[in-house]
Amino acid sequence: MAAPAPLEENAALLLEARDAGGVLRLTLNRPGARYALSVGLMAALIEALQQAGADPKTRVVVIAGAGPGYCAGHDLRELRSDPRRETYQRAFARSSELMQIIVRLPKPVIAEVHGIATAAGCQLVASCDLAVAAADARFATPGVNIGLFCSTPMVALTRAIGRKAAMEMLLTGELIDAATARSLGLVNRVVPAGELRRATDALARQIAAKSSFSVALGKEAFYRQAELDLAAAYAYASEVMARNMMAADAEEGIEAFLGKREPVWRDR
Repeated sequence: MAAPAPLEENAALLLEARDAGGVLRLTLNRPGARYALSVGLMAALIEALQQAGADPKTRVVVIAGAGPGYCAGHDLRELRSDPRRETYQRAFARSSELMQIIVRLPKPVIAEVHGIATAAGCQLVASCDLAVAAADARFATPGVNIGLFCSTPMVALTRAIGRKAAMEMLLTGELIDAATARSLGLVNRVVPAGELRRATDALARQIAAKSSFSVALGKEAFYRQAELDLAAAYAYASEVMARNMMAADAEEGIEAFLGKREPVWRDR
């Protein structure tokens, strides 16, 4: 979790950049607080993600950090500045809203992780659909060390990795390295620090080149079926496949495959 630090004033909490291929890069920009998730930064992320979801030109979103670390969790200085139950409830509800927006967004979201990702920062990584980490990245849910169990990060963590591994992280608060995070399923790829941006961009562009219709349909189905029992999951997935087969992009994709040519997506 973020140690006390001065709050930034007159600075953009979130930097936005979009490339010609439809990849939107959102960069956390709170170096004075180790990129902690203040209420203002969470609001900026929610707004940017909602706009990305409605923008047909945005095909993939990358969430990165601006400086030596990724995200140190919630801003403890901000939380303690108004020590009332309702203040804490609002802040954690806002965080939960942010994480659910990432999961429900009809565009893939990739975490680009370097340095430290702890507490709600680790939750942010776990909530993203994919994660690429620099070899020097470290992850932890260290709330237990300061008497504040990482209960909301736990929700995302237990859905990203195995229960025993998640419980060990939550109970010990220990940092794990990028290689361990990959072995647990918290991140997809680990690359040298100097290649992080290049590797993330390559993955984002590979996904951005797919049919945005089928990707959105598939992402929604992925998370929904995971909450169902086996029979219900297959019944639901069968309906999704049938719907997908009726789409213009499926027709184009199949014809392109059979004709040994590249498909031209209409995103519908």
